[in-house]
Amino acid sequence: MNKLIATLIAGLFASAAFAQAPADTSSAPAVQTKAEAKAEKKAVKADTKADKKEAKADAKADKKEVKADAKADKAHAKAHSKKMKAHADATEKKADAQVDVNAATHK
Repeated sequence: MNKLIATLIAGLFASAAFAQAPADTSSAPAVQTKAEAKAEKKAVKADTKADKKEAKADAKADKKEVKADAKADKAHAKAHSKKMKAHADATEKKADAQVDVNAATHK
């Protein structure tokens, strides 16, 4: 327990001393030259162009996906409609058969 407290206190003093140390200004970036600024501007422009191209490709892919989903939904609805029509036809035939059976048995 004593070692833990001693370590915490030593850490506190070390962090306080570090926080008061002056900043090292020798690592500050030098003034950019005209050529460096031009190169950086060119790189930023290329990045922006690439980002636009990527966004356009993503939008195109999303549009294709939406179109495919709509086509699949339409096909599903058409299949469901056919299934319901077949079910209605079967029910109608069953009802007609029942009417024929009832008419034949009540004579």
